Amino acid sequence: MKRLILPVLLLGLAGAAQAQQPAATVIAVPPLTSPDSGDKGNQMLAVGWNVTQAIEADLRQTAEVMPLRPNRDDYYSYPEVTAPTFSKWRSKGAKALVTGFVQGRSDGRLTVGCYVYDADKGRELARKGFIIGANDWRRAAHKCSGLAYTAITGAPGIFDTRIAYVAENGVGEARTRRIAVMDSDGQNQRYLTSGDAMVLTPRFSPKASQLAYVSFAGGRPAVRVANLDSGQERPLVAGDPISFAPRFSPDGSRIAFSMMLGANSDIYVVGANGGLPQRLTTAPGIDTDPSFSPDGSKIVFESDRGGTQQLYVMNADGTGQRRISFGGGWYAAPSWSPDGEWIAFTRRGQDGRRIGVLKADGSGEQTLTSGPGDEGPSWAASSREILFQRTAANTRTGLYRVALDGSEPRQLATPQDGSDPDWSGVAD
Repeated sequence: MKRLILPVLLLGLAGAAQAQQPAATVIAVPPLTSPDSGDKGNQMLAVGWNVTQAIEADLRQTAEVMPLRPNRDDYYSYPEVTAPTFSKWRSKGAKALVTGFVQGRSDGRLTVGCYVYDADKGRELARKGFIIGANDWRRAAHKCSGLAYTAITGAPGIFDTRIAYVAENGVGEARTRRIAVMDSDGQNQRYLTSGDAMVLTPRFSPKASQLAYVSFAGGRPAVRVANLDSGQERPLVAGDPISFAPRFSPDGSRIAFSMMLGANSDIYVVGANGGLPQRLTTAPGIDTDPSFSPDGSKIVFESDRGGTQQLYVMNADGTGQRRISFGGGWYAAPSWSPDGEWIAFTRRGQDGRRIGVLKADGSGEQTLTSGPGDEGPSWAASSREILFQRTAANTRTGLYRVALDGSEPRQLATPQDGSDPDWSGVAD
């Protein structure tokens, strides 16, 4: 029960019916072509095939879009990129179409162009081009996938994003925990910490350039902030106080967190680059896990001030604190959706721990997972999916994603056990 580790350390130191979702939009993803010829053209077509397969894999992860399997026999000429034969794709059952090209440049880089069409109406929905390094085709594919997803659903794409989590190896006292960061499809994983100390709750800045997390390197929890490009890191607050549960503000200028000065913990906020923390809560007990609303005006957090862990909302300056969870059981780990519509949470009851959502006024509560060991929700940039950790009966932990329609969660492949996930926003 990793989400309860800090409260324990500090103190001792039937889901609702879901709205029916529309059928997924079938989209054709034929192999990207190239205007180049000869050996260079063949090389570009090979890159295009890689990009095509990555686009299909991205879109297949979603509930709203269903890609047809790419077929190399569906090759189209370069002029057809901007003038598709729509009847061909309609005959295959496609409602939408992605075309594109890969072209070599004299400086060794590549130009990738992506176009999205409404196949039924025969009109263009979106287009975008990228200049990338010769080996950066995967990120170009993610951007093309995002372009298609947004054109079809109206929601932000989630493919050019990153996931941070706690990677766990070993058993018992020999178990190591390291902060890991990877692309949303599980590729390009790297570790930010060595595993010498326990770590918890990695949290991205809005554009995923920085990461705040909790380290026990000094023997007690303290928030640290790492720059993901340079690798440099620093303590969030000077003086090494007990601090935990960090979360960036939507504009990246502030970090809300919990700090313990005395017998209880309270919510504080401080500039992302440091400074003097401002105290926001003063109630007895544990106030923790703050999460900003997307406009930065409010903060949701958990508190046991009433005897059990429950969810509260306050203004970003600490005023107007009010309880919003009344469903019975214990509520923890709130996370505000990027579109502001929902707050995700972990609910613990006699049936175990489950992921749920409710509105900011406490209404509309829904349970999305069946437990018994589900916790730590983090939103996709689209606000249509939630990433969370699941602990199985054999105590193995893994990362799963669930759509808001409450469909069966799907496991995200990781090289080792994973916990405490955070899903970044869309990078620039």
